[in-house]
Amino acid sequence: MTDSSLTPDALTRRLAHPRHPRSNGYDVRWTIENQMGPHALWLLEWLAPALGLDRLPPGARVLDLGCGRAMTSVFLAREYGVQVVAADLWVKPGDNAVRIAEAGVADRVLPVHAEAHDLPFAEGSFDAIVSVDAYQYFGTNDLYLPALTRLLKPGGRIGVVVPSVREELDGVEPPEHLKEHWDPGFWAFHSPDWWHRNWTRTGAVTVETADWLEDGWRDWLLWSEVCAEESPSEFMAGLARDSVDLLNADGGRLLGFARVVGRRE
Repeated sequence: MTDSSLTPDALTRRLAHPRHPRSNGYDVRWTIENQMGPHALWLLEWLAPALGLDRLPPGARVLDLGCGRAMTSVFLAREYGVQVVAADLWVKPGDNAVRIAEAGVADRVLPVHAEAHDLPFAEGSFDAIVSVDAYQYFGTNDLYLPALTRLLKPGGRIGVVVPSVREELDGVEPPEHLKEHWDPGFWAFHSPDWWHRNWTRTGAVTVETADWLEDGWRDWLLWSEVCAEESPSEFMAGLARDSVDLLNADGGRLLGFARVVGRRE
């Protein structure tokens, strides 16, 4: 555990983000304690306008796939008035149920245990599917998107935000400047153009957005620096320190985030 060096007000000021006014309304300690990687609320708030979350009718059904500790599910229910199924493989639904109830949205968020390739939902169950910092773990297979989007109603949208690379990597060796910090899992990071091509050729959706978050790496670095210093979990603090080293080595040359949105016809 890292001893905090910042007061609550100082920590809030450090993480106040002009691009993410909704996220700024959430308790910073809560987001740090429940993080499992990059700042999920910032990324969801970036995704929201492209996905049209504000245009969903009250009570619309949304699948939050790979929800982690359900921060994004709470955010969806509070900010957009939707009914959320919070699906995750790694976090027990009972643990998420406690967080969801404490956030006051137990009537709008249902936590479930689910593996992304074996989802227990009927075709046409959802108005939208959301996945933040998770889809890269299970969605790069060419056959996955058609199976997933069958869960959408006709005209429904899927939107994901994933760690990304600016340009697709060639060869079998990591970039020279990142070799010291490279993890094999990073090969699942793809460019916005790759995601656009991958989704389009499945025929499952019409791709409406596939773009890059300008200076997203700076947001990722700031968040990682704070979590390295402030996380109550030494394990999560250690992962954050690894991200700090990775992002400093890269300096914005390659790494960042992609946003991809598709509509089922």
